[in-house]
Amino acid sequence: MAIFHSFRNLTKFERILWLASITVITLSFLLSGDFQALTLIASLIGVTALIFVAKGDVLGQILTVVFSIVYAVISWELRYYGEMITYLGMTMPMAMLSVVSWLKNPFEEKKNEVKIAPLSRLRAVIMVLGAAVSTVGFYFILKYFHNASLVISTISITTSFLASYLTFCRSAFYALAYAANDVVLIILWVLAAAESLSYLPMVICFAMFFLNDLYGFYNWRKMYSRQQNRAAS
Repeated sequence: MAIFHSFRNLTKFERILWLASITVITLSFLLSGDFQALTLIASLIGVTALIFVAKGDVLGQILTVVFSIVYAVISWELRYYGEMITYLGMTMPMAMLSVVSWLKNPFEEKKNEVKIAPLSRLRAVIMVLGAAVSTVGFYFILKYFHNASLVISTISITTSFLASYLTFCRSAFYALAYAANDVVLIILWVLAAAESLSYLPMVICFAMFFLNDLYGFYNWRKMYSRQQNRAAS
């Protein structure tokens, strides 16, 4: 099956990173004293998606769609409407579009690796304009709904848009945008954990996401160099 092939295609380091991530996240939930199955499931799906996105494997985008749905439910319960709207209205649709884009642009025929593309000036302009419009628009929407942590949630929308857009464009810089979003979410969940330690595992979760996204940027740059050398030869 394609899923098993994707797992077999992981390098030794990637398997260690994935196993370490899910182990740390699971232990943080088990030791929190207030176990919440849904948040654990979301975290495990999310970190698994990241390792495959870092690999340039479309399975990562499919898992991102699933993660977006589960994470949106959690955000709704905490009144983080910005996160809920972002993941259901932007991250999930962009992940779906990325699935199509990645399937249409494989690096090699029948290989689970997307062809990485440089960001053109036109796409960069569209990205900046789109980020500006989404940031301003969602700020007033969230303000209307009295969203918790309004400023932080608005910044999260900006970084999420940049990350989703760059992922769709198959740009290695998607990982830096996601890393920035991870930092914002760490702050957001620290605020939630200040009210209830049951959400502390989410802080640890996004810390692991941050490490995975840093690896994603490194690996995509390496893959891009290899793809360019292969094309030149």
